[in-house]
Amino acid sequence: MAINSTYQTIFAAIASFIFITLIFSFIYLICKTIKKRRHDPEARHRTRPIRSAPNLANSTSFISIAESQLFDPSLIRIDMSDLVSATRNFSPDLIVGDGSFGLVYKANLPSGVTVAVKKLDPDAFQGYREFKAEMETLGKIRHDNIVNFSGYCISGLDRILIYEFVEKGSLDQWLYDTSSYDNDTSALRVPLSWRNRINIILGVAKGLAYMHNLDVPIIHRDIKASNVLLDANYEAHIADFGLARRVDSDHSHVSTQVAGTMGYMPPEYINGATLATVMGDVYSFGILMFEIATSRRPNLPLKGDDGKEIRLVQWATNLVCKNREMEMVDARLSKQELKESHVVDFFKIATFCTTERPKLRPSMNEVVTLLNQIQDEVTS
Repeated sequence: MAINSTYQTIFAAIASFIFITLIFSFIYLICKTIKKRRHDPEARHRTRPIRSAPNLANSTSFISIAESQLFDPSLIRIDMSDLVSATRNFSPDLIVGDGSFGLVYKANLPSGVTVAVKKLDPDAFQGYREFKAEMETLGKIRHDNIVNFSGYCISGLDRILIYEFVEKGSLDQWLYDTSSYDNDTSALRVPLSWRNRINIILGVAKGLAYMHNLDVPIIHRDIKASNVLLDANYEAHIADFGLARRVDSDHSHVSTQVAGTMGYMPPEYINGATLATVMGDVYSFGILMFEIATSRRPNLPLKGDDGKEIRLVQWATNLVCKNREMEMVDARLSKQELKESHVVDFFKIATFCTTERPKLRPSMNEVVTLLNQIQDEVTS
């Protein structure tokens, strides 16, 4: 038994070494062939489809029949009167976020539970699409790194989704809005530590790996900092499944429109690909890796060494090719907590995820394995 255990350990080490070697070889090839190209600055907004105005008289009955087939019996249906009371008639003072096609409110239900309430866009068609997407995806899954969806409300044309309230808000706030106060402590937010950043991005990776490996995989299609919520322990919870889709056996979804947020969308979506795949999520995740390490927004232009404006992904990849990873790390981080080899490995993984050819990107399971190795070393 001891001999078998020794062989297993050796084989695991060899496999890990080979995989990491492949990544470094891949990065080397990118650096050999990379060409600097000028990109137009990207606007920071969600790409929303053109709205059509359906016949409301007909759509109401259609929605009721279709929705009744989507509900998980374990989900709670909450009365509109309770939500009106809990949100003080959806007071602007209680708005805590702006999700896809709807505002999010903090509310205290009569049961005493604090929740996040998303009131969908009053446009019946868009509200139905959002509601259907959430019920078909988030309403059927449970994972520690995915926000818990617990209930819903239907009242006339209103569609409302109820989630667990995640205390510390979005990752976006913690990366950029450190002048504001932490909701939990009424103290100014401090920049996230390197250890916390590794733990957060690993949590996102685990959530995506779970989604991608379901019997019927789910593509999120809008992975970004504002769709990652942090709890009291800085654990990540993926949120906002309004653009998510379940996919068929080839792990793809036929899309009639571009979906996602500029700066995070993979090049194949921008270039008109009709198939949305799990590898699109991998690309967006890689952009998020660059963002969480640098605290630079993916949709805002940066100046390259030649003075031309380029995107975050190109800027970061260029510096990785020049072995200048340490220059990219958020300047607010204490250099004492950074080990150069960990930073280098982190950016190599991000570069691997954001290669332009989808088939060359790693799976999220592979990303989890690599990030686990970095976390083990950071916390040891």
